[in-house]
Amino acid sequence: MTFLVPLPVVIPLLGAAITLLLSRRPRAQRTVSLTALSATLLVSLALLVLSTQDGALAVAVGGWGPLGIVLVADQLAALMLTVSSAVTLCVLVYSIGQGMADGAEDTPLSVYHPTYLILTAGVTNAFLSGDLFNLYVGFEILLVASYVLLTLGSTENRIRAGTTYVVVSLLSSLIFLTALGLVYAATGTLNMAQLVDRLDALPDNLRLVLQGMLLLAFGIKAAVFPLSSWLPDSYPTAPAPVTAVFAGLLTKVGVYAIIRTETLLFPGGRVADLLLVVAFFTMVVGILGAVAQSDIKRLLSFTLISHIGYLLLGIGLSTTAGLSASIFYTAHHIVVQTTLFLVAGLIELRGGSTALDRLGGLGRLSPLLGVLFLVPALNLAGIPPFSGFLGKVGLFQAAAGVGGWLAWALVAGGAVTSLLTLYAIARVWNLAFWRVPNPAMPGVPPADPVLLGSVAAVSVPVTGAMVPVSAGDDATLSSESPPAPDSSPDVVTGLPAMMVAPTIALVALGVALTVAAGPLFGIAESSAEDLIGRDAYVRTVAELPEVGQ
Repeated sequence: MTFLVPLPVVIPLLGAAITLLLSRRPRAQRTVSLTALSATLLVSLALLVLSTQDGALAVAVGGWGPLGIVLVADQLAALMLTVSSAVTLCVLVYSIGQGMADGAEDTPLSVYHPTYLILTAGVTNAFLSGDLFNLYVGFEILLVASYVLLTLGSTENRIRAGTTYVVVSLLSSLIFLTALGLVYAATGTLNMAQLVDRLDALPDNLRLVLQGMLLLAFGIKAAVFPLSSWLPDSYPTAPAPVTAVFAGLLTKVGVYAIIRTETLLFPGGRVADLLLVVAFFTMVVGILGAVAQSDIKRLLSFTLISHIGYLLLGIGLSTTAGLSASIFYTAHHIVVQTTLFLVAGLIELRGGSTALDRLGGLGRLSPLLGVLFLVPALNLAGIPPFSGFLGKVGLFQAAAGVGGWLAWALVAGGAVTSLLTLYAIARVWNLAFWRVPNPAMPGVPPADPVLLGSVAAVSVPVTGAMVPVSAGDDATLSSESPPAPDSSPDVVTGLPAMMVAPTIALVALGVALTVAAGPLFGIAESSAEDLIGRDAYVRTVAELPEVGQ
């Protein structure tokens, strides 16, 4: 079944090429994109099952063995692929709904779909990469595609934010590329399985330099303190679906690279304590920034930075318990953080803004929107019994097992961060959902039909949901359609069904992580054992046929 391994990269790239050729046919583009990401999700699920049952799968692209590009699907890579594929599919559906609702002015479909699929290919390539140079290629694919997505609409704020993002990303890439050159000069290979033994044979000081350069490059991409100042100014300016997929995946690719290199290439290194210190300040400084914000998108951007600290905590502990909790929390955070940014897009659509001083009464105007915000927000804050609580408990238990003043300081810092996260989301709830509606908020939109492909949707003033009505492409509402809601604040406002449905799906997925926490923790623990043991990964790659065989 090794033929499945490259498909999560090949399918989005093939889909990108097809959608580029179909640039004048938006409906065909949507069909191809949805089909490609659905197929990627199915393949990722298959790889997760196979890697769990039979161990890691590896393939040498072009039959070049360890000398060429090697793709490896172990449990960690397969888990990240599955979660990221589910997220990218839901965000794509959301973006299609947003494009239909606003006339695609913010997300021109002819550009959006190919670029989005290329971004997905970059993410999957990074997760599957078995050599450092191919990992670098995955990062560069992400950079090119993310810059296009970040600057969609070509507004002044987006161009400025995109420029900052590109400059920082290029700096990270330059450091990464320099580190690759040094690694190759010192060892003669960039294949990670081969580097296991060759790096161990290097002098300690040289290994420390190489490790530090790679950590610096990945730390910038993961937005760890103090390398995170670029993120809050870059992400909030993009369209909601773009911000959501960035928040959910791009920083996690950096975290994944740290996990892979710190366990496989530099186990038990001298920077473990440094990682723990960075984790502490990333958590605390990030959440203090969130508490000070008056805009929901910027607040979520700072919570994104803050919770990267939890992931570094598990990595820095260098134990199976800590690493397994970090892997579990990574899957949790991808889903929850993406969901919250999608909800922020719905809030902006309904309230006309994400600034807290301009919002109010959303819980009364749209109860469904209130539920969609509250569930993932409580999950992010670590309220029992959600997966965020379970992940934090796992991290705290792992830190307590290690002991020492630094580990206990991190437990305290993590607890304070969790409480301040709860305070931040409670503040959003009180100001945006609970208080009296702001008169400056836009009124309830008229009940004109919103065409979603071949489905028209109308607002029904009771549930707040968009009720689909079968109709042709040119259908209009009949005289028996529900009456237009009035603009008084006690009327529930409808939202586009194709934006609400994927948001509900991600909320449900976040809850499912709680229900399936036992099996998921089992996969995370098995992944952590393989990462720390290293032998299974090395053996899988070593069994690939040499060139010409």
